Amino acid sequence: MEALDWLLDSDPAIRWQVLRDLTDAPPSEVQSERARVATHGWGARLLALQDSSGQWGGGTYFPAQFDESEPGQPWTATTYSLLLLRDFGLDPRSAQARRAVELVRDNSRWEEGDQPFFEGEVEPCINGMAVALGAYFGENVDGVVERLLGEQLADGGWNCEAERGSVRSSFGTTINVLEGLLEYEHATGGSPDSVAARQRGEEYLLERGLLRRKTTGELIDRDWLAFSYPTRWFYDALRSLDYFRAAGASPDERIAEAVEVLRSKQQPDGTWLLENTHPGRIHFALEDGDGRPSRWNTLRALRVLGWYEGSIAGGSARAVRLRGTT
Repeated sequence: MEALDWLLDSDPAIRWQVLRDLTDAPPSEVQSERARVATHGWGARLLALQDSSGQWGGGTYFPAQFDESEPGQPWTATTYSLLLLRDFGLDPRSAQARRAVELVRDNSRWEEGDQPFFEGEVEPCINGMAVALGAYFGENVDGVVERLLGEQLADGGWNCEAERGSVRSSFGTTINVLEGLLEYEHATGGSPDSVAARQRGEEYLLERGLLRRKTTGELIDRDWLAFSYPTRWFYDALRSLDYFRAAGASPDERIAEAVEVLRSKQQPDGTWLLENTHPGRIHFALEDGDGRPSRWNTLRALRVLGWYEGSIAGGSARAVRLRGTT
């Protein structure tokens, strides 16, 4: 089976994005498949797990009941459930999305300080998620954006440890904030200050080739070469490349090494593997486990290469996306 057929033989959350990003399907077909996310498969299943108070798992960032001796971090609370629905592409205009988000807006409060969900809390990593979710689902997150702009560090990025004295940015915190600011721009157009802050944050990553220390050129973390899904709050090269693809600019030459890492991971059958699942309690599995072909990583990798190689060659992006997928 060709990789494209394998991707299409999947959940609506995957299929509609494959149709949009990797084929010439008409917009009406893409939208029809996207609408099914709310009523079929993973999207419908996850929506059904929201309780009457608007929460998933009885909590906002952590589930109400969990034992700190559990392996990893539990991923079943409201924040990570909404992040999955955003990844799935749940149409924010759908009745199901509006009902779910209204319940969150009215009832979900951060454990850190009892703030309403779309007012954010104190950690920029979490606030980047709150901005991404609010912007995507049509909620006002202007105040959280302003807070993030005031917390950008001198090197251009962000770090959740800044309140404890850190003056150097973190790749993990920075990618979460950048994704939030980009979603905010897509939804509202952003402001001159938010656009400038996002571009400075991009430069922080680009100066380091998405992978390396600026001072020594040393690879910072080998785990960043292993691709995960869901990414949760963690950084890796594929997540960073997919962010730059979504930002829509022409590829910067400084991402070339990360792209070569991505190319090197393609399997003979045209797929990419799941490599680095982040342990913790989940609602249900989306993949077959580490070391097995991953539809999510394959989708994201093919659209990154389509953007990168199509821009470099000036040719057909779709032809490049599907190269090597038989």
